[in-house]
Amino acid sequence: MKQFNFPSIQPTEKDTYRPFWSVMIPTYNGADYLAKTLKSVLEQDPGLEQMQIEVIDDCSTKDNPEQLVREIGQGRISYARQSENLGQIKTWNNCIQRAYGHWIHILHQDDVVLPGFYNRLRKLIEKEQQIGAAFSRNIYMDEDGHWLNISELERREPGVLENWLELISTKQRIQFPAIVVKRSTYEKLGGFCPDAYSASDWEMWKRIAANYLVGYEPQVLACFRLHSASESSRLIKYGANIAHTLQAIEISKSYLPDSDSEKWSRQAREYYAMYALNTASAMFSINEETAAFNQIKEAFRCSYSLPVIMSLIKVFLKANAQLIMKPKNK
Repeated sequence: MKQFNFPSIQPTEKDTYRPFWSVMIPTYNGADYLAKTLKSVLEQDPGLEQMQIEVIDDCSTKDNPEQLVREIGQGRISYARQSENLGQIKTWNNCIQRAYGHWIHILHQDDVVLPGFYNRLRKLIEKEQQIGAAFSRNIYMDEDGHWLNISELERREPGVLENWLELISTKQRIQFPAIVVKRSTYEKLGGFCPDAYSASDWEMWKRIAANYLVGYEPQVLACFRLHSASESSRLIKYGANIAHTLQAIEISKSYLPDSDSEKWSRQAREYYAMYALNTASAMFSINEETAAFNQIKEAFRCSYSLPVIMSLIKVFLKANAQLIMKPKNK
């Protein structure tokens, strides 16, 4: 089996008092939402001794994030501009390396935390001291901040998740703004893997679950923003979202238990094959045929199972019915 090298994370060189939290906010040309993100953190700021807050700018080419940070932070928020554009994954790893708190929260420029996020997760962490990461339930919102959906309920009371490795290995169940990770966890396991591309977050959550217990807070405490014109939309057009997911599945085989790895990987491939076919159906409905066929191609790279084949037939029947019903141009 191919071995993957995960970027190393060096222990912090900070020799003074280390805060409990490091809230690291990567940004790139995102001033439209950044103010709300910063304010959502400052509204529950426990103070300098308990929380590092830093914005890491991946060489933005428009707006002025540094000025925005100064205006909103009033000296409370640090700002660092990378010397070159590193891209998303390297920026995440730089966020981790720059963090000197015991627990790291990477909060993207367009996501927000809700009141109580840091207090409730800290209570959980201090109660369950053996965990390597913890996350809460989250809201999915649109570009305008309207709530669309809520993530699944994993358990009804705060605590350590049972059978979590199996659950997270077969489906992505965590969004970035909802999770915090102990710095020593990253130091032991390494940073986000570039080989997983856009699925590197899911790969990381699996890697953590394979090595540590994970805590869960059932209260809805974070908001993840969905964009119609985003990088995800571009990836869907070419089928790269599923290709990256397949790569993350292959990477995780290197650390999943031998007794379960093949079964969980097969389940994950079938789930994402069905996901790709659902996406293909949505693409057909808006006349994005190229994107639809790219999703179908990637679906069959994932799985040839009978449910997948039956689902494909339904996709084509639905697309054909839509074509028949479409008014003809005169």
